[in-house]
Amino acid sequence: MITLQTIEFLRDIAQNNNREWFQENKDIYQKTYDQFKEFVGNLRIAMNEYDEIERSKVYRFYRDLRFTKDKTPYKTHYAAHLTRNGKYRRGGFYFQISAQEAMVAGGFWKPNRDDLLYIRQGIMGDADLLREALKQPDIIDRFGTLQGDELITAPRGFDREHPDIDLLRKKQFLLIRTYPAKAALDDDFHQKVAQDFQAMIPVFDVITDYLIYDGNGVERE
Repeated sequence: MITLQTIEFLRDIAQNNNREWFQENKDIYQKTYDQFKEFVGNLRIAMNEYDEIERSKVYRFYRDLRFTKDKTPYKTHYAAHLTRNGKYRRGGFYFQISAQEAMVAGGFWKPNRDDLLYIRQGIMGDADLLREALKQPDIIDRFGTLQGDELITAPRGFDREHPDIDLLRKKQFLLIRTYPAKAALDDDFHQKVAQDFQAMIPVFDVITDYLIYDGNGVERE
């Protein structure tokens, strides 16, 4: 579960992001981190009512300082990722809690070069499938529209005047929703997050088809 102490700890670490303060408050960190892991476990159980989750991962709180100029040692949020089971269930689920907000996100965060090409080819073949999924009221009400990084112009080899260029420019295909942090204190919040994740699945299914089947409907090897 996520408690008020969780939010307060994340607020305080943002203001005191140093090893001395952390060591003095490490017991609070461990308690709230363990509670977050419990929340993620409950979220995974709830999600298995709608989908098949292969595994869940709670991210480390310690920052990797090797390749960054920002040497603050700790993150200011707790986060987890849920992986779907099998090649026919593509797309991932992500949850993050900070002192300011709870973020629910999912989709295709960083497709590799081949997968991105397959998605774009799928859009070229039948963009209406994706557009219809994105028009569903449950998607619009919860997430608005697709988010994520995109190119300024057309990808190499694609016509910049193509009618679906708005989709073809995308490098990420994400659905994101935020809540005030204190919304996460509700006992049933993991169920609300699971329902948000469930709502994403029709969009995931379309992009999964783009990834699995070529333009002739033949499954890729």
